[in-house]
Amino acid sequence: MARPKSGFACHVKAYRLTKEWSQEELAEKVDVRRQAIYDIESGRYLPNTAIALRLARLFGCRVEDLFVEQAEKTIILMGCDPAFEILGQHISRLAPDARVHCRFASSHRALEGLAEGVAHVAGTHLHNTGSAESNVVTAGRKLAGVSGRVLGFSLLEEGLMVAKGNPLGVRTVADLARPMVRFVNREPGAALRVLLDDLLQRAGIPVDAVNGYRNQVTSHREGAYRIACNVADAALGLRAIAEAYGLGFVPITNVRCDLVIPNDLSRHPTIRILLDVLQSAALRREIDTLPGYDGSVTGKVIAELIPDSGHA
Repeated sequence: MARPKSGFACHVKAYRLTKEWSQEELAEKVDVRRQAIYDIESGRYLPNTAIALRLARLFGCRVEDLFVEQAEKTIILMGCDPAFEILGQHISRLAPDARVHCRFASSHRALEGLAEGVAHVAGTHLHNTGSAESNVVTAGRKLAGVSGRVLGFSLLEEGLMVAKGNPLGVRTVADLARPMVRFVNREPGAALRVLLDDLLQRAGIPVDAVNGYRNQVTSHREGAYRIACNVADAALGLRAIAEAYGLGFVPITNVRCDLVIPNDLSRHPTIRILLDVLQSAALRREIDTLPGYDGSVTGKVIAELIPDSGHA
């Protein structure tokens, strides 16, 4: 937990009292100690992002409603592109009091979090199956009635992470059906799992033919860790993560990761800084240095979301 700045206003106690809960009862619901609730309510400490989101969901409000000063300078970005951390660092360098809390989530979950009001920005990298832009269409559907912008963030290389040197000779998703290959999948709804299912279907391979299809991890890094520990031979992920863990990589496709930002947040001070940073050459250059990344789309307006249309 971090010590708050002066002028910090915490409304957790007021929300707790409307529920007629004691500090002990709230602590139990949030799965923290009573002392933590006391410290939060007395303004001694700010909770981390996970606890703040848990409190907001419990009270049916936004994090901004509970921690007023924090909300003036902090935004929550939900998504699964590891380069979001770099975006946050650039924002903090430009404005030291601005913060971007990156919360890992699949593309669908990130858009749902934006619609639910538990995030300010959603990162999505859904794969196009036709001429339509999946990121744009899905964002329009999830945020029905909300206007916003879809901005390009990165182009990234996705594929199969394998052991160093690719000792089993995995070349395509069809090789996942070989009995000796231990595969670990992503959770239902993850963009890479949707892509895998589509490729398996096109190849005429039933999912039950893949050893480990129903074994799931919830992040690229967890899949890489399984391979590094020799409990799996292949996992879905990014080239950048594979190289970070010293693994081999079998490319499948390139996908564009976009940021979805509602228009009603465009005046938020940190959102305004984020929009400026997205146009900076420094950010594009750093994205370009990452293995399997391309910053040529960074900051480009991909589409405008029009209320009630679900399309750009």
